[in-house]
Amino acid sequence: MELCPCGSDKPYENCCKPIIEGQNIAQTAEQLMRSRYSAYANHVIDYIAESTHPDKRKDVDLKETKRWSEKSIWQGLEIINTIKGLENDNEGTVEFKVNFSYKGNISQQHEISNFKRLNEKWYFFDSESVPQKQFKRDKPKIKRNDPCPCGSGKKYKKCCGQ
Repeated sequence: MELCPCGSDKPYENCCKPIIEGQNIAQTAEQLMRSRYSAYANHVIDYIAESTHPDKRKDVDLKETKRWSEKSIWQGLEIINTIKGLENDNEGTVEFKVNFSYKGNISQQHEISNFKRLNEKWYFFDSESVPQKQFKRDKPKIKRNDPCPCGSGKKYKKCCGQ
């Protein structure tokens, strides 16, 4: 039994696969988001295009999307927040993080995606990246020749700073 890449802890056969293969339709924006992630992880690029809103399909570069999908190692999807996007809604937003490695570099993509329902079917519409928060140091930086904060009496570079 292969677990679904979307992180639902359900078998792929009973989760995203029936949606990707067209046997079922996504009932919510989040369900569509999860199926799209699974399609990337399983390199089902036609589904990525088909699940994109018809008004936005011209923006999908299938060749580049396929290359990126196949050269990436997909390591997990984390849904952060969902606003609307339920069975009776016509629009919804899903905030998520995707962990993957590409050409050996570990990456995280944090996005907010917008979904629209057209003729009872959910579609990905557009997205925006969530900028990373800048690290802000609470305490002054310890310099190499400062006393080590562990209390050893040694310089930082000769103690914990090694």
